[in-house]
Amino acid sequence: MTQDQRKKLEKLIMIGDRVLIKPKTLDSKTKSGLYLPPGVQEKELVQSGFVIKTGPGYPIPLPTDDSEDFWKSKKDEKIKYIPLQAKTGDLALFLQKDAIEVMFEEEKYYIVQQNAILMLERDEDLFE
Repeated sequence: MTQDQRKKLEKLIMIGDRVLIKPKTLDSKTKSGLYLPPGVQEKELVQSGFVIKTGPGYPIPLPTDDSEDFWKSKKDEKIKYIPLQAKTGDLALFLQKDAIEVMFEEEKYYIVQQNAILMLERDEDLFE
């Protein structure tokens, strides 16, 4: 990924528990040597890819004071979140049926809610 692509991706903001995933490049050949036509592996139930960006997490509701209207918020109140397990750089296995395919800068990405992610593989050396 080029520096220019990274800058453009930084402008994207993921909302809530959503994760932006770049699909892993797929092999066009099976282990036994058969060549697969394009699109076959994209229709699999489970896909894999690398986490590019994550949202802030699940919002925690603010305690309400009965003396004030609930829709009026104080300016100094900040929304707090329960963070997501997924982190940038993780390899994620996710359910294809729950993913939304998007094109950004002529690259394919998936937007996936964290509950559609089945497993994460994290390389701790990546974050050092």
